[in-house]
Amino acid sequence: MIAIDTNIVIRYVVDDNPAQTSRYRQIINEQNVFVSITVALEAEWVLRSIYRFNREEIMKTFLTFAGMPTVTIEDEDIVAEALDLFAQGMDFADALHLLKARHCETFVTFDRKLIKAAHAAGHHSVQDA
Repeated sequence: MIAIDTNIVIRYVVDDNPAQTSRYRQIINEQNVFVSITVALEAEWVLRSIYRFNREEIMKTFLTFAGMPTVTIEDEDIVAEALDLFAQGMDFADALHLLKARHCETFVTFDRKLIKAAHAAGHHSVQDA
């Protein structure tokens, strides 16, 4: 298994660099690849902010890519749950931060939008600083 960086994931799902197409397709289609949770986080940001994908497009892209037989996502259960929270309106990064800290008693933030979204999703351990 090899680990891949965000640029490989993005190039694969967006397919916007024909000169590199055969190389990144070969890497992902022919080898078992590992996508770290930080790469998933960065990939969502790039798709949203650079490529202007909407929430639905990001969800579809993540689910399709993660469902490939050669792809292993770090903490796939957490990423899947973060995608569920994302689908409900929470920011993907906030969802990952919250879920990675679930072993803690409380998640403290100044972000009122995160607090509201977390409480709506049943995560009442999120509190205002």
